[in-house]
Amino acid sequence: MTAILNTLKLTAARKTRALPTVVKRRNKLLIKLGEQRMLADAQAQGLHYTPTRYRSFKDADTGARIAKQVPVRIKPWFWIGEKGECLLAINYGSKQIELQKGKTAIDVGDVANLCAVLDTVIDAVKNGELDPQIESASVKLREGFKK
Repeated sequence: MTAILNTLKLTAARKTRALPTVVKRRNKLLIKLGEQRMLADAQAQGLHYTPTRYRSFKDADTGARIAKQVPVRIKPWFWIGEKGECLLAINYGSKQIELQKGKTAIDVGDVANLCAVLDTVIDAVKNGELDPQIESASVKLREGFKK
């Protein structure tokens, strides 16, 4: 039995109990960027992308709570600009992330480049390049709830 275990790479790593908030926010944005990537890919192929989520409903007959899988509409973060170029904004919650001072959108150019640009943004988020902007958007969102 130990001969099989010797073929594996063993380590003394332990699972952390809680992720740092910056990592949680980064993961949240990565999930949403992944959905935008799937939406852009489906539109490029002429298909519809409709993800599903489980929602809890009360059964009218029995009164019991049941979980149903329902389609969820995703609003695209990309659009065609006035000059015919494709533009992409990155959102955290309901707030657009300011990528540079005064600039909130990426000029993708042709719609065919959208998936490649989204992949680049995903890599940048994974590397932590947008962490300050995510933190700023998170603070703005929290301030909106305090009012």
